Amino acid sequence: MNFIDYYKILGIDKNATASDIKKAYRKLARKYHPDLHPNDADAKKNFQQINEANAVLSDPEKRKKYDKYGKDWQHAEQFENAKQYQEQSSDFSGQKYSRTQSGSDFSDFFESMFGGSVNAGSNRQVKFRGEDYYAQLQLNLTDAFKTHKQTLSVNGKNIRITIPAGIENGQTIKIAGHGGPGINGGPNGDLYITFSIANHPGIKRLGNDLYTHVDLELYTAVLGGEITLDTLSGKVKLKVKPETQNGSKVKLKGKGFPGYKKAGLFGDLYITYTVKIPIHLTEKQKSLFTELSKS
Repeated sequence: MNFIDYYKILGIDKNATASDIKKAYRKLARKYHPDLHPNDADAKKNFQQINEANAVLSDPEKRKKYDKYGKDWQHAEQFENAKQYQEQSSDFSGQKYSRTQSGSDFSDFFESMFGGSVNAGSNRQVKFRGEDYYAQLQLNLTDAFKTHKQTLSVNGKNIRITIPAGIENGQTIKIAGHGGPGINGGPNGDLYITFSIANHPGIKRLGNDLYTHVDLELYTAVLGGEITLDTLSGKVKLKVKPETQNGSKVKLKGKGFPGYKKAGLFGDLYITYTVKIPIHLTEKQKSLFTELSKS
């Protein structure tokens, strides 16, 4: 995978605060969101890089490693272990490792650790874990509502994953062993997938609760009645009380979003009524309203 300058991607400098990173990410994410550029491959690539940069720089530990090791930040722990192994082996053989004796600098030594076998008085090869991969997957609210399977293509390989119901926008899950290949027989890295869930027309999600508006005919609002409502879980019949006011709210318990990996747990659905004022009235209808206004 090519090296990406995360600071440059977000348009910030290395002294940026956590707040600066958050603001830059939100601004760019809105600018390049795939919903605004459905057929733009460059925008999709930029959006993925923005998410990757934010995932690293917004995490203090990952950012610390990135600042210290640059493109090799994901191998920081392996490098430290290899360096310690080298120093211990050199001490054992009576030859202390140093920059002058090795004839190479810090980065050369790091490269040698990951470029092949490391021999320190033996023929044993040091194993290194592969790098982690980061991907971004787009879902709509209907997809995120139910557990389902999807096939992803990562570095030319197809990976079939199960996405649990209730996944949240911006949530990241780890697929163990599907990152970069290990070195010298070391374990593979992991694949981290961040989910981008598009808004649903007419439905707003907050946690596991859903919010929507329903238009109500004036006659139904005044006299009461029954309406049929489309929800993410199917059609629901709902009784409307007589004299329902414009802006009235009702709650349908358990008709919200499923909890992530919490079988049987659902949020609630909140409905706000908008009473529709009839138009194009006939003279007779106007007369009836006039009589009502005088009563």
